[in-house]
Amino acid sequence: MLLTLKQASQWASKHLNKNVTPANITYLIQYGQIESVVDNGVTLVPQKSLEGYYSLNRRETRWKDKLGDDLNWTLSFEKFKEAETTKHVHRLHPYKGKFIPQLVAYFLDSHTDAFKRDVYFRPGDIVLDPFCGSGTTLVQANELGMHAIGIDVSAFNAFIGNAKVTAYNLTRLYEESQKITAALKNSVATSGIAEFEAKLAEKLTDFNNQYFPISFKRRVRAGEINQKQYGAEKEAAFLETYHKLVAEYQIDTQLPTHSARFMKQWYLPGVRAEIDLVYSLIRRVEDPSIQNALMLILSRTIRSCRATTHADLGTLRKPVTTTYYCRKHGKVCKPLFSILSWWERYCKDSVQRWVAFGKLKTDTFQHCLTGDSRTIDIFTMLRRTNSQFAEIAQKQRIKGIFTSPPYVGLINYHEQHAYAYDLFGFKRLDELEIGPLFRGKGREARDSYIHGVAEVFKNCKRFLADDYDVFIVANDKFNMYPTIAEIAGMCIVNQHKRPVLNRTEKNRESAYSETIFHLKEKRN
Repeated sequence: MLLTLKQASQWASKHLNKNVTPANITYLIQYGQIESVVDNGVTLVPQKSLEGYYSLNRRETRWKDKLGDDLNWTLSFEKFKEAETTKHVHRLHPYKGKFIPQLVAYFLDSHTDAFKRDVYFRPGDIVLDPFCGSGTTLVQANELGMHAIGIDVSAFNAFIGNAKVTAYNLTRLYEESQKITAALKNSVATSGIAEFEAKLAEKLTDFNNQYFPISFKRRVRAGEINQKQYGAEKEAAFLETYHKLVAEYQIDTQLPTHSARFMKQWYLPGVRAEIDLVYSLIRRVEDPSIQNALMLILSRTIRSCRATTHADLGTLRKPVTTTYYCRKHGKVCKPLFSILSWWERYCKDSVQRWVAFGKLKTDTFQHCLTGDSRTIDIFTMLRRTNSQFAEIAQKQRIKGIFTSPPYVGLINYHEQHAYAYDLFGFKRLDELEIGPLFRGKGREARDSYIHGVAEVFKNCKRFLADDYDVFIVANDKFNMYPTIAEIAGMCIVNQHKRPVLNRTEKNRESAYSETIFHLKEKRN
């Protein structure tokens, strides 16, 4: 039985008991997850293909078979769509390793789950996140009417978190963004880039329609086509057309072979010129808060414009300056020659996200401090940035912690935003990172990690209320947190193992879990 996109979305919505849109179905078709046919220009989906795909999403039994019956499926937040897990300002800027806001809300909000009897935080309390990252805890605390303090050793991480929770004059922000957009459009028009990209896109569309039809990904999945070999052949076949256009429009695609500067190594010359133009215009904006908001939008923009493949955007491999076969999209794609489309998209999206968050914001304080959580004097540092908030914190103390420390040997937290450090001039403190990728996961690295994280909690205890609660989100495959708790003078009173369904890694369908450890002061 063949279904239209609307009928397919209705079937899937009823089957899953949650809203599935026609756009969701289109996404599954685009990425080869379900089959489709085109009849008189109308896309149709076989119901059997839908049934096959969505039966895989009944994962609870399969995951518990692999990870154990102690898996708390309630904490999978399975019924939440991506738009809900990345709502409003949570998606203002990409960030590796962040948790979803629903997880924070579950443990902070007494009304999140009717069957959850224990209440750890109430409106007006202060929550601390000593590994603040991109500020998820700060944002959720604001939504719930709680104050929040973040700490992060990365100046750029602190910048992201603070930019999310700042109250802006959004009319002024929109006006300033439009001025910059007009100047950028003028620069693109006079450079010839727009005409070149339009011609290249036309040639690519014709080529991809011929050699990568809608059935291509399905045939790859069925083993009918060797994707690596076929993709390489077609990539090479299109290069002659690409090079002719580059020569015709005199496009500079040369990158320095060796450069210490990230911006020179990973951005085509024309793209760098546009970035420099936008940044110079942002620096002329008089309102510091508007300037920061525009800097965040620019950072988000340039992250999407690095000279790399779509598949390698999260983990850069080598600069790409020509058209290439794209594993992610199953066709020949091109590098970015202009930031204009991304700048326009993110200006609009960012303002909309700040508007949406503004409707939920409460009259509470949130701020992320830049510093080393092992040694920082929280109240003294807070007094330098917000004396009113510092006075409240000093008086009532911090009720508890909700945080997710870095996973040992997984991410270089400064390096993931190297473009922003290079362009904006933030000071890097890589040597102060706990558990960074470059130290690996060996015994020495794990010992260093244990003592580093324990020192954070020992230091933070000085600022907590007597009957504090600490919640730590971690995938503790090395069983380090019992030792961390012991060194910090805490004890684990409970733990919740949750399945992580929405991962960004390539093995996202493999069963994977993390644990939320609940710690309290160890009593003698």
